[in-house]
Amino acid sequence: MAAPDRERLSRFAPLVLLGVAMAAAAAVLLHYGSGLTFFQDSWEFLMQRRDPSAATLLDPHNEHIVLLPVLITQAFLRLFGMSSMTPELVLLVVLQLGVAALLFVYTRRRLGPWPALFVATLLLFLGPAWQDLLWPFQVGFVGASLFGLATLLALENEDERWDRAACAFLAVAIAFSSLGIAFAVAAAVHVLQRRRERGLRRAYVFVLPLLLYLGWYAGWGHEAENNFSAHNVLVSPRYVWEGLVASLDSALALGTISDEVVGRSKWGAPLLIALLALAAYSGYRRRGFFPGLWPVLAAAATFWFLAAFNEGPGREPYSSRYLYVGVLFVLLIAVNLLQGVKPGRWALVAAAAATCVVVGFNLVPLREGRDFFEEQTVLTRADLGAIEIAGGSVEPAFRLSPEAAGTVFLNEIEAGEYLQAVDEYGSPAYSPAELAAAPEEGRVHADLVLANALPLGIETGSGGPGAGGACVRVTGTTSLQLRPGTTTIELGPGEGAVKLRRFARREYPLNSGVLPPGSTTHLSIPRDRLERRWQLLVEAGQGARVCRG
Repeated sequence: MAAPDRERLSRFAPLVLLGVAMAAAAAVLLHYGSGLTFFQDSWEFLMQRRDPSAATLLDPHNEHIVLLPVLITQAFLRLFGMSSMTPELVLLVVLQLGVAALLFVYTRRRLGPWPALFVATLLLFLGPAWQDLLWPFQVGFVGASLFGLATLLALENEDERWDRAACAFLAVAIAFSSLGIAFAVAAAVHVLQRRRERGLRRAYVFVLPLLLYLGWYAGWGHEAENNFSAHNVLVSPRYVWEGLVASLDSALALGTISDEVVGRSKWGAPLLIALLALAAYSGYRRRGFFPGLWPVLAAAATFWFLAAFNEGPGREPYSSRYLYVGVLFVLLIAVNLLQGVKPGRWALVAAAAATCVVVGFNLVPLREGRDFFEEQTVLTRADLGAIEIAGGSVEPAFRLSPEAAGTVFLNEIEAGEYLQAVDEYGSPAYSPAELAAAPEEGRVHADLVLANALPLGIETGSGGPGAGGACVRVTGTTSLQLRPGTTTIELGPGEGAVKLRRFARREYPLNSGVLPPGSTTHLSIPRDRLERRWQLLVEAGQGARVCRG
């Protein structure tokens, strides 16, 4: 191949392959995210921040500013309604593609196009960070990463117009999430590094966004709950170390996935120690490091130490939602440490093969994360469908308990708020027909939620006067269809049990437990908007009388 042809191939082939990788990643993420519904913190925005106001836009979520994520939720509610989270997922994927594209540009400036392709591909398919890849609520972290990277690239152009752009990018990053503070620190380090050549007049790049953040903090952010403590400060180096190890594990597909955390492999810590030693030796041989290393090191340290200071349940350094940012910083640090290295052909071939292997392995935790979200989707849509069925009689303040809902992630929802949102923006829940065909776990918990939301009345006492109405005598195990109203079950001389279901097929989720001989149980079923009847199972070895009023 002639030299000009090789040059054109080296210039354009990585761009073409990056486009292929981005298209493949978008296809995988949209496929995996199709059919999923809103999860956990998303409900706080949907239920309590639907309408624009100073409070809904500027109140902190945990300790984070969430101005832009809330604005996005409000806009998408009005444009697309609440029946599907797909529009928000599309936006999340677009932002992720933007981060990968900017990471490619950042890396290409230092290592060339082929290493830039490999680095961007690792981030595109970062399966252990499945929460950031598939959960639209994480638009805050991903958006802050996108505009934080844009800030770093703009500053490197060393031009007054790009400085103004960097200031705007940084303000947008902070408006997405407090993660933007880490990039503000990176911008400050960059400006200070160049103070002799360009002076400190560029300090406005980070000063103005930080002043805006401080204004928000003084007005709203200081009211946020946090876990800051002296203990967290003292143990923060351990937290940062574990975060770096988990990020390295994830970037190289060494870890495993379990629920919401990444399992730490036995290789991560020794490998990180070896890489740090190699980096120190390389810096010694080169008599220092390239200046681009220090801003990203400062940003990474800011991110991990701030997270460490606020450590609490669900905020472990190896939690899935922290890994996208953690791996991004690890890659940026590695790129700067390797700056100036000119890999040969076979080194590039080996790197390409390693990238393919890592991507293949990292698709496994991405699939497992999707399975977790799919399970939560079934429960969410079933539980909310039950609330809608009970809408005529459910108390507005009714909340989904974990025991009834089958999940702890719906505690932000009150029935009254939810039903009002459904009236305004549509329903993400199963329709009655969809609920009848849903997986068994969803049907079981729909029955439990219905029993609590209507609510069903069940009272058991000693035998009394015989009940009126149409009565039947049953023996052994008998199943009956019940319409709304009151049903009385009078046990004979033996023990018995009363069980109920409406949507479940393989089991009866509502169980009275063992009832004493001769007892009378009054079962009250309120009327709702559905004609589907409840199914009663009476277990009475010595017989019972069932009377329906």
